[in-house]
Amino acid sequence: MKHLITGTAGFIGFHLAIKLLERGDEVIGLDNINDYYDVNVKYGRLKESGIEKEEIAYAKKVLSKKYPNYKFIKLNLEDKSEIDKLFKEEKFDKVCNLAAQAGVRYSLTNPDAYISSNIVGFINLLEACRHNDIKHLSYASSSSVYGLNEEQPFSTHDNVDHPISLYAASKKSNELMAHTYSHLYKIPTTGLRFFTVYGPWGRPDMALFLFTKAILEDKPIDVFNYGEMQRDFTYIGDIVEGIIRVIDNPPVGNPLWSGKNPDPSSSKAPYKIYNIGNNNPVKLLDFINAIEKTIGKNAKKNMLPIQAGDVPSTYADVSGLIDDFGYKPNTPVEKGIEQFIKWYREFFGA
Repeated sequence: MKHLITGTAGFIGFHLAIKLLERGDEVIGLDNINDYYDVNVKYGRLKESGIEKEEIAYAKKVLSKKYPNYKFIKLNLEDKSEIDKLFKEEKFDKVCNLAAQAGVRYSLTNPDAYISSNIVGFINLLEACRHNDIKHLSYASSSSVYGLNEEQPFSTHDNVDHPISLYAASKKSNELMAHTYSHLYKIPTTGLRFFTVYGPWGRPDMALFLFTKAILEDKPIDVFNYGEMQRDFTYIGDIVEGIIRVIDNPPVGNPLWSGKNPDPSSSKAPYKIYNIGNNNPVKLLDFINAIEKTIGKNAKKNMLPIQAGDVPSTYADVSGLIDDFGYKPNTPVEKGIEQFIKWYREFFGA
């Protein structure tokens, strides 16, 4: 198979590309390498996959020195003409969209970035898929779409019409846009609601990275909601395994779907939504304790109220993954934290 993966300088996209390459698939990776967080981490991921920073500045497409079946392109999803040209040239079989403007809190102060990247960029991909016979479009949604929902675990069968951040609203919009194209043009699409992904090569704006850095540097950490926050922390390896199972199995229409009692997770069209989470929420203070134990040092904690846009708890119902693929994420958070801190010390020499 020949895949377009967007966001391959990003956390999840980098790991997914490596897994697909290692099994022999062909991958075209795309990223705009924006400066939302430290670009050195992004270039570090690219270098790990055989893409040198120096070459990106001089060549439109960079061939990996490590994987002969990998090419990288620096490109914005918002550049419709270049996206259309890329699809026509490369003739992809499948597309996985992991590029997005990330971050709940950043969306409170920089809303325009989310409309440009997550909405305009996504419609450009949908249109390109429509006109180029793409066999399956899978894309990153988010657990944040559950918003004000209080019924837990969060189920894909539940209504998610009450987001509390523009980031969440943009991800919900992607699901609606994808359904429209699945219905009108029979493009198989699958939305993946990720739950607090962590692990080696993780994002510097995420809690595990921030906490590890601060503790090692003997600086205080901000603990929101006084540590009572709960998150369904999901290890990157489990996320990637779930994505690959989804990519390999494009959805078909659900013949039992009824407009009189509509199930949000499926449709008569070839459309599907899955949660990918650990199905085991962990209290923030317990998460911090696991970091402290692994590092061998206690954190200095600033206990603060919950921030605007944050939800107090996330908890994934992954019955869809189990029923359709016989798969359930299962990496214990203590093991995942150990793997991250091992990587962090090696990468930063800490």
